[in-house]
Amino acid sequence: MDLLIAIAGLGIICLIAEIFNGRKAIVPITLAGLIAILGYAGYKAYGVVTGTNTGFGLNEQQYFNMVVSDRYAVSFSTLFILLTIFLVALSYDFHKKHSQKLSDFIAIKLFLLTGAVAMVSFGNLAMFFLGIEILSIALYVLAGSEPKNVKSNEAGMKYFLMGAFASGVILFGIALIYGATGSFNTAEIFAASATELPVWFTIGIVLLTVGLLFKIAAVPFHFWAPDVYEGAPTLSTATMATLAKVAAVAAFFRLMKSMNHEVSGAYIVVITIAIVLSMTVGNLLALRQDNVKRMLAYSGISHAGFMLMIFLNPTFADGTLLYYASAYSLAGIAAFSVVIFVCTNKDNEKIYNFNGLGKSNPAMAAVLTCALLSMAGIPIFSGFFAKFFLFQQTLSRGHVALVIIAVINSIVSVGYYFKLILAMYTKDSTEETQPAPVLYKAVAIISILITIGLGLYPDLVHNFFFIR
Repeated sequence: MDLLIAIAGLGIICLIAEIFNGRKAIVPITLAGLIAILGYAGYKAYGVVTGTNTGFGLNEQQYFNMVVSDRYAVSFSTLFILLTIFLVALSYDFHKKHSQKLSDFIAIKLFLLTGAVAMVSFGNLAMFFLGIEILSIALYVLAGSEPKNVKSNEAGMKYFLMGAFASGVILFGIALIYGATGSFNTAEIFAASATELPVWFTIGIVLLTVGLLFKIAAVPFHFWAPDVYEGAPTLSTATMATLAKVAAVAAFFRLMKSMNHEVSGAYIVVITIAIVLSMTVGNLLALRQDNVKRMLAYSGISHAGFMLMIFLNPTFADGTLLYYASAYSLAGIAAFSVVIFVCTNKDNEKIYNFNGLGKSNPAMAAVLTCALLSMAGIPIFSGFFAKFFLFQQTLSRGHVALVIIAVINSIVSVGYYFKLILAMYTKDSTEETQPAPVLYKAVAIISILITIGLGLYPDLVHNFFFIR
């Protein structure tokens, strides 16, 4: 609860700073506050590891409150805070032409972070729904934050309609689960799931699954993502593709694990179909894209399929999910930092805008190359070990065919990632490239260095849930 109060309080401070004309201090103060909150989250993580509250356990003492501060919640909250630091740092230069609205954009990102933290810290379905709505409403605003841009208006409307539909399905699912168990408390629901429950409990789980598959843009509920990613301002797209996506996946996993004693075979079949379709459709359609934001949208759909593989071995999946989410989101931040730099003042985000970047700005081209290679799962980057751990756990449950399909999809993804890499290094630019702003370069380099560091020392994150 203290993390939520601190983050929300920082957002309110941003709004108050605008009243007193403290616009220039908003980004530095926000970054300083988030770094302090990140340090406190790290301190809490240390306390969780060394204290009596270890692992994802279902100790009922934790569930008397709406918010739970266990290892799962603290670790993902720390990742979300780190991602928000990068997104806020990018905001100053990105919103330079709309500096009078800077406090609004920063505050919305902080409130979005509040929702993301609530989504992984809930001990009650009411808190879960509150968190997902706070995050979603903030994203609706960010997607349509350029009112004079037709594409931004279209993105905001599509995202609002699809998100509202998904939220309605989730709420109906929660209502059915309450009707079957008589409680919103996940510990009580978990205990009740060991007994024979009415059929509407299963229907509620199905509705929750459908709603959350919409939120993470998994096939067949992915159709909104490419248009929204393309039409939204690039920084908003970066927020949706990194922070929002990994928050939704982490909340999805916690929700299902905290409410079900065991997962039925039929549910595993449904999830497996979603995994195969997401990986395959995402990669095949990404091959056809010449717009970088649409390509990364389909790439995100594919990665959603990979992350769903954790449901096939939920007992030991906490650390693997944290590692995969860290590797994917940090590489995404690095990639979008370069995309924002290259495509600022451009009419589109076509691949030809990146022609010759390797000569005109070698540092940013190298960052984008490393980010794309990590997403493709190439050693020595963390993306390789994320997929390795995921495949290892999936194989341990006997899903050999699924791992083969996943490996083939990883190979296919190299095709569209290298299309962008080749444009940077083998084609000549027709325009003179300006130097990258300091904050863009700093965010890009720091995030990719963390990605490489996680690849060199994967146990730092992957084994966090097994420390005793």
